Amino acid sequence: MNITTTPVTPHPLRRVLIVHGYAAAPDAHWFPWLRDSLDTAGVNATVVTLPTPNAPKAAAWTATVSEAIGVPDAGTWIVAHSLGGITVLRALAALTEPWQLGGLVLVSGFTGALKSLPVLDEYLSTDIDAERIAKIISVRAMVRSDADAFVPAAASDELAQRLNAELHIQPGAGHFLTEDGVHDLPLVLDMLRQ
Repeated sequence: MNITTTPVTPHPLRRVLIVHGYAAAPDAHWFPWLRDSLDTAGVNATVVTLPTPNAPKAAAWTATVSEAIGVPDAGTWIVAHSLGGITVLRALAALTEPWQLGGLVLVSGFTGALKSLPVLDEYLSTDIDAERIAKIISVRAMVRSDADAFVPAAASDELAQRLNAELHIQPGAGHFLTEDGVHDLPLVLDMLRQ
C-alpha cells in the first residue's frame, strides 16, 4: 500500500516584504531575484522602496516600512538587509498590540553605530526593544557573512542573541552586495519555503 504524505508547513506564507538598506534600491543586489523567486512560487512578494536611500532619515524610512507592513499576521514574513533591518524593528515596535508576524529574516542585521559608516550615526542613535518584539515574531533568523566590511560579526551576533534568532553564517558573502558577488540568496529562499 502506498501512503502519500503532505509536508506540514509551519506557517501559511502568503506575503513577503523585502526591505533594502542604505544606498540601495529595490532593483539592487539579490532583492529582485528573491522577489521573482517568491512570485513564481505564488507568494506575494514586494521590495519596499525607501525614500532618499543615500541620505536616510529614520522617521521617513520607518513610516514607509510601517505603511508597507500594515497589520502583519502569521502569513506575513519580512526579509530585511542591513539598515533596513533596524528600520523594520522600529516599525514593528511602533505597532499597536496585539499583532503577529510569521517570520523575520535579517541579512547583515545590527544595531548601534558602525565605525565603517559614521554618516549613519544619527540614524543609529536610538536603540530598539528587540527582546519585546522577538516574543511576537514566530520565526526569527539572522544571516551574516564571515567577511562583512561594514557590519562586524559581533554586531550581527549580538542582535541575533537579543532576538533569540537562529544564526546562519554564509562564508565569503561580504555585505551581501552585488559587488561581493551575491546575486541570489538561496539560503533565505529556503527559509521562506520551510
